[in-house]
Amino acid sequence: MKKILFFIPNLSVGGAEKVLVNLVNNMDKSKFDITVQTLFAGGINEQFLNKDIKYKYCYKKTFKGNSQVLKLFSPKSLYKRFIKEHYDIIVSYLEGPTARIVSGCTDKDTKLVSWIHIEQHNAQVASYAFRNYEEAKRCYGRFDKTICVSRYVLDDFTGIFDNIKNPEVLYNTNETKEILEKANEQVEDGIFNENEIKICVVGKVHKRKGCDRICRIQKRLISEGIKSHIFFLGTGPDEEYVKKFAEENGLEDTLTLLGYQTNPYKYVKKCDMFLCASLSEGFSTAATEALILGVPVVTVEVSGMKEMLGDNNEYGIVTDNDEEALYAGIKRMITSHGMLEDYANRAKERGKAFSTEKTVRAAEDMFLNL
Repeated sequence: MKKILFFIPNLSVGGAEKVLVNLVNNMDKSKFDITVQTLFAGGINEQFLNKDIKYKYCYKKTFKGNSQVLKLFSPKSLYKRFIKEHYDIIVSYLEGPTARIVSGCTDKDTKLVSWIHIEQHNAQVASYAFRNYEEAKRCYGRFDKTICVSRYVLDDFTGIFDNIKNPEVLYNTNETKEILEKANEQVEDGIFNENEIKICVVGKVHKRKGCDRICRIQKRLISEGIKSHIFFLGTGPDEEYVKKFAEENGLEDTLTLLGYQTNPYKYVKKCDMFLCASLSEGFSTAATEALILGVPVVTVEVSGMKEMLGDNNEYGIVTDNDEEALYAGIKRMITSHGMLEDYANRAKERGKAFSTEKTVRAAEDMFLNL
């Protein structure tokens, strides 16, 4: 049996945090003894860890300036402070602080895995949690294996660091069965109007996720007489922006904040379209969940979307990452006869590629072959 530790900053609301829980819950416990450890406790996804997963944390609460404080200490000293047991495999499940700490491991019998979730774009961004680029390169070079969530992320990461060992793409794990079951739960009365095109946006309400672009696009759609309604599923720092925009433009009835939902699937399934307007992504968990539910996806081009939806829009619409292109893609999906129905069928077919069994098996095989 392999004793394995997954180390992540926290288990708060977020795609990487959610898919880590999905992965560890579904791994074969006859082959793996699993511990999840966070730098900071209190994340909402902690409650979803199965009872057969051990859980630890370093600090009970996050504290201001923690990234700068951690840089005062060497990776080796941080590792010695935070990781007390021997493990066969240790995984830093996000880029940054945990990767720096895990790289300080001196146990030659422990295999180290770095799991990269988002594109870094440049050396400065990729080195934010390290003292400098040279330290970041040295730390990432100590890992025996680097997993990236998409080919886009892999190309980006290996373009910044040329000493990465054994890079490989593994797609995120979704709880396929749970998603389909929860999607059948009843939605509260009065939320959805069958006479509108219902569009869902899932994730943090943040301008980095394009909430401002979405608001402006909705204003244009409504002004052109298109009966669309956008629902935000999630919370975030720019909720007030959305509320204020809706009030100032008379869109209170067509821009709706539903907040964080432990079961977003029942809402997504009721929608006619899933929308992603992010400035950057890793490999969108929310988009793969939409596909599993047979909901057509319209997205700007960010990491992983063409891998997911096809280079030629076989399974969804991928536009250039700008507001005008996204607006045109949404309008085309809504107004072209039969397109929503056609892409709903394509989405359902593509969703089969992201089944729990396939993605977990791929991860398990990787660990066993280290």
